[in-house]
Amino acid sequence: MTVFLLHIIFFFIFAIRKLLQRSMKILLINTPRSPHNMILESAPEEAKHFIHKKLIGPPLGLLTVAAAVKDHDVIVFDTKGEYDLYPDTTPPLKELVNKLLKQHNPDVVGTTTIASEFYYAVDILKETKKYNPEILTVIGGLHATISTSDITDSSIDLVLPGQSAHLFREVILAKEKGQSFENIGGILINHNGKFMPSKAKIALNNPADEDFLMPDREHLKPWIDTYKVGKSPYPSTYLFTSLGCPYKCTFCSIWCQFEGKYLQRNIESIIEELKLLDDYPVVRFADANTIVNTGFINTLFDRIQEEGIKKDFIMDIRTDTAVKYPKLIEKLAKGGLKVVICGFESFREEELRKYNKSTDAKLIHESIDVFHQNDIMLRGNYVIPNDYDETDFKALSDYTSSHRVTYAGYTILSPMPGTPFYNEVKDQIIDFDLSKYNFFNSVLKTKLPLEKFYENVGKLWLIKKGTDVI
Repeated sequence: MTVFLLHIIFFFIFAIRKLLQRSMKILLINTPRSPHNMILESAPEEAKHFIHKKLIGPPLGLLTVAAAVKDHDVIVFDTKGEYDLYPDTTPPLKELVNKLLKQHNPDVVGTTTIASEFYYAVDILKETKKYNPEILTVIGGLHATISTSDITDSSIDLVLPGQSAHLFREVILAKEKGQSFENIGGILINHNGKFMPSKAKIALNNPADEDFLMPDREHLKPWIDTYKVGKSPYPSTYLFTSLGCPYKCTFCSIWCQFEGKYLQRNIESIIEELKLLDDYPVVRFADANTIVNTGFINTLFDRIQEEGIKKDFIMDIRTDTAVKYPKLIEKLAKGGLKVVICGFESFREEELRKYNKSTDAKLIHESIDVFHQNDIMLRGNYVIPNDYDETDFKALSDYTSSHRVTYAGYTILSPMPGTPFYNEVKDQIIDFDLSKYNFFNSVLKTKLPLEKFYENVGKLWLIKKGTDVI
């Protein structure tokens, strides 16, 4: 037999194997939002228009997971977008999940979750196992990272903590080859109802740099019209320039999720992603703090200008950063920065110290001036402790009335699982329903009667400068 014929035979064997090798079907389901919002329910009617009803934006984490396994048959389904788009006709979650399972018949179902959506995530995977126990079920996200002890349901096969897109790819490869998941470091495996860490060593991974995965927003085309903020006619999307946070506010989960690390993305990678966002005129930088390295942000906006990229940008910027770098804020405004979210948190120095905010309340007024001088719409957010009484609410109301921003936000200081604040007050928690852990419900005993506490928080939302534009 000639070498040529051998090559032909090997080629056909390889081709037949490829044809017989079925692509893995993967269904990634974004959880619905928690319906609990006692601030909204208790607020005066004229304030309800301004109060958060939902976080708007695509599930960037699931898009990254999808990118890790793009050589397979991947479906991303955004239940938030579906309920927003078809609120009257979309069935309840369990029925919706069953419909998706019948439609796609997946080999793997995955979801990601924060605390307030955790029960929905479990429901998704429970329904999956009822439909077909052979489907591999995977959970990840913030709550799966910093509060893994809450994961006890037998319907979950694997827990992937952290920025786990690379782990998900390893899981899919292992399933494809029939190999043990024990060889994948950094995951938790369900062993007869107990979730145990895998035996393998955890591999180093930098999801902001060499291991960054470009999210494919084509998965979200069906729901793009739901990603609009306020009165904007244009959809917005998230894009992160960094992961983690160098600050360590006691109530914040972000730095805990990344164990205090701060990871900066490559500028050219950000430029490449921005060029792919023709469908999204509005870009929200999904960073804990967009400006940490001033040299980085300076260079990024130089490159944005050089490339002729025209977007309306939304950023999270600290008060001390704005006051220290007013010329930089001016430059960003000229480059497209339209909206800033600023965590004022408190008007009292002692409360900021208690929160480990690492800034001064006296800077609030100066930062407001910096943003307003550059025609930037400013949202200033305050957190309300559970021990506020009528005197405290009056003092805060007087302060915010004299320090007006375009749109002030008021949320309840909440002990999010996995944070230092949670560990500090966990013995005082009176409500353990995780679906209420979204900053709009008090899970601690309040000094005022609870109804009166909510009423006072709701009334604060009437204090604002302009119209509902954010």
